[in-house]
Amino acid sequence: MKTQRREFLKRSATLAAIAGLPANRSPAASAATSHHYLGRTRDYSEFKVIEPGRIITKIESWTQRQYGFVRLTTNDGREGWGQLSSFEPDISALVLHRQVARHVLGADPAQIDALVDRVIDANMKFPWSYVCRALAGVDTAIWDLYGKIKGKPVCELLGGRAAPFPVYGSSMRRDISPEEEAARLARLRDERGYAAFKVRVGTPTGHDRDAAPGRTEKLLPAVRKAVGAGVRLLADGNSCYTPPKAIEVGRRMEDNRYFFFEEPCPYWELEWTAEVAAALTMSVAGGEQDNDLAQWRRMIRMNAVDIVQPDLCYVGGFTRSWRVAMMAREAGKVVVPHSSHLSWITLFSLHFMAAVPNAGPFVEFTIEGDINAGESIYRPALEVRDGKVKIPDGPGWGATLNPAWLEQASYQKSERPARA
Repeated sequence: MKTQRREFLKRSATLAAIAGLPANRSPAASAATSHHYLGRTRDYSEFKVIEPGRIITKIESWTQRQYGFVRLTTNDGREGWGQLSSFEPDISALVLHRQVARHVLGADPAQIDALVDRVIDANMKFPWSYVCRALAGVDTAIWDLYGKIKGKPVCELLGGRAAPFPVYGSSMRRDISPEEEAARLARLRDERGYAAFKVRVGTPTGHDRDAAPGRTEKLLPAVRKAVGAGVRLLADGNSCYTPPKAIEVGRRMEDNRYFFFEEPCPYWELEWTAEVAAALTMSVAGGEQDNDLAQWRRMIRMNAVDIVQPDLCYVGGFTRSWRVAMMAREAGKVVVPHSSHLSWITLFSLHFMAAVPNAGPFVEFTIEGDINAGESIYRPALEVRDGKVKIPDGPGWGATLNPAWLEQASYQKSERPARA
């Protein structure tokens, strides 16, 4: 009875501001068919945004430091730009040109669902990480192509609107005292209008260890006191805890009115995370590391998480992220993507959240480094005003890369051979 009550309270708190979700269904309501394995729920419709008839003839990539970008060109000269997953993008670019490009060149970009599935199927010996990170560059470039052909922002292609969207300020730091963290979040609340923040607890894959003795226990109430009752607070465990410790930390969060607990346990330990989710009244979030849609289906069906957090570039792009969101929607869950830095991943997430029907209340936005750091790579830079970021309203993603950055980057190209 207590578990049922926790589930009711948690679901009510998570969905309070979300309209249009279907009635909750039993996780075992439908069989695991190949259709479901591909992440297509019963009411999933393949994307048909542009008319068929073109083919992709060229794939180019530019990589530098932690970022990598992709340009696709079609036989009629149309172009679309996307991004490889960040971090080690040179490896993702190598996989793109060696293992992904040959399945994309000559394909019709209008058939994006079939194209995405073909790449995954053809690389069944190489699941999943770098293939998905490379595929993200292709998929997001195709969505940019769609927007440019239609003359609309990506979000508007799916019924959304390019308007200011709420963001939460995401701290990446554990090398900061609770008092210093609390003070800087209160300052950013006042300067940028943030109405939500996320802090880091424990230490990544830390086996219950804290970043400093007693840091988490001091941090949770210190931040709440500093920002006030009107600010939503989230916390990220980065796979730190065993279930007993995660439940202990989660109850401290509940005492301080935190909104959700992200990745409390090692992310591959779904049963551990499900145990924590069942024990807590607050919502548990997770999934940023996951790119196997079958794993996503299991996670959602077993109620390991209440809020799903695909990273659009880790999971393989906009299309596969949409499938994750639709699986979540079928189970009555909301989506809040992982987007922890100021590359295009945040831009993609803003468009995604403006369109997806079961969007959560905000998009992740890092507070680390120069707030305009993205401007050296692309324009317009994303800027927080009154706790929101304006989604660019130009065609496609609505952003352009800095030519100087591209000139300094490592370049590779795959091209469809010309027919004799």
